[in-house]
Amino acid sequence: MAAPPPAPGTGSRPRVLNLGGGDRGIAIPAYYAGFEQVLVDIDPAVKPDLLIDGRELGRLEPGQADAVYCSHNLEHYHAHEVPTVLEGIMHVLKPDGFADIRVPDMGQLMAEVVRRGLDIEDVIYTAGVGPVRVRDVIYGYGPQIARSGADHYAHRTGFTEKSLAKALVLAGFGYVLRRPGRVLELSVLAFRAVPTEAQKRLLNLRRPINLLLR
Repeated sequence: MAAPPPAPGTGSRPRVLNLGGGDRGIAIPAYYAGFEQVLVDIDPAVKPDLLIDGRELGRLEPGQADAVYCSHNLEHYHAHEVPTVLEGIMHVLKPDGFADIRVPDMGQLMAEVVRRGLDIEDVIYTAGVGPVRVRDVIYGYGPQIARSGADHYAHRTGFTEKSLAKALVLAGFGYVLRRPGRVLELSVLAFRAVPTEAQKRLLNLRRPINLLLR
């Protein structure tokens, strides 16, 4: 068996693993400004710091990250693979680390499709890349998949607030907070336990509500 990839960097700054972040030009949230960012991706063309599949995070050095930023990556795995990815995220996090996860909100999408009487081919909103159809939210952005020829851009599963919270608690997270996201986006922060005071300040958590208590 091959040795696990080493953890890059030896600095004293907190570390965030950007899982499936792709292009380094894509900004991550401003609260990571003081962090060492480690790009983790399967595409060698983006020159990641760690060239590894998200399903193989368990091969990495454990407890190396203060945070894992996973923006619009989790939906690209099959449903039966999601627990492996989440367990890998838990593996690389320090005991008080947190996961910052964003995925398309399938619950909100379904409600909006019904409310507006939309067809799967209808445009549901317009983003910087252009019109986004219902089909794109469910299956992945069609023009990007067609242009790249890379099927890893396709979506293989989806989440509602309830299903994502359940997946996170089964992976070992005991405290899950929902935050405002972009259009049709489900954005959560997941911790093993109650966030520390430093994390509350960093993430501006004034009155956090644990989704697992709803």
